[in-house]
Amino acid sequence: MKTSELKEHEYNPYYRAYIEALGEVDLMKTLHKQIKNYPQFLASIPEDKLNYQYAEGKWTVAEVLLHVLDSERVFQYRALRFARKDQTPLPGFDQDLYVPQSGAGNRSLDSIIEEYKAIRQSTITLYESFEEDILKRKGVASNSNMSVAALGFIICGHQRHHRNILRERYLKD
Repeated sequence: MKTSELKEHEYNPYYRAYIEALGEVDLMKTLHKQIKNYPQFLASIPEDKLNYQYAEGKWTVAEVLLHVLDSERVFQYRALRFARKDQTPLPGFDQDLYVPQSGAGNRSLDSIIEEYKAIRQSTITLYESFEEDILKRKGVASNSNMSVAALGFIICGHQRHHRNILRERYLKD
């Protein structure tokens, strides 16, 4: 499935920027491309930058990275529920409560990279199991309709969004 096949009613407008950041892409190709490229990007981050904040009150590099991992897990879980036709509305998750509990300050870059690979491989395996009709299934999360396909693109776009923020605000030097 390609991003252009998504309809606006398949996701909350809040996520539009993530999807648009991808351009015209194929979902499975993008999931596979990112599992190769993102660990290389992560490995380029100096270990001494993990606890860097570009401004008071902003997340550290490690906190941003673990936020990306937590979010992928949450979106993946939503995709599984909707794919299985579970129509129970799902609540949102408060990223600002998750981040301080992530233990980011105690993590090595290698451990974050390994965790990313495991999570992304799980996402790929899940999405490879979905037939085309399953990608169109919807459920409700955070009081908004979400399709299984939109969640996959949001996973990819959210990662790209935060990679760009890391490059622009944290790793400029």
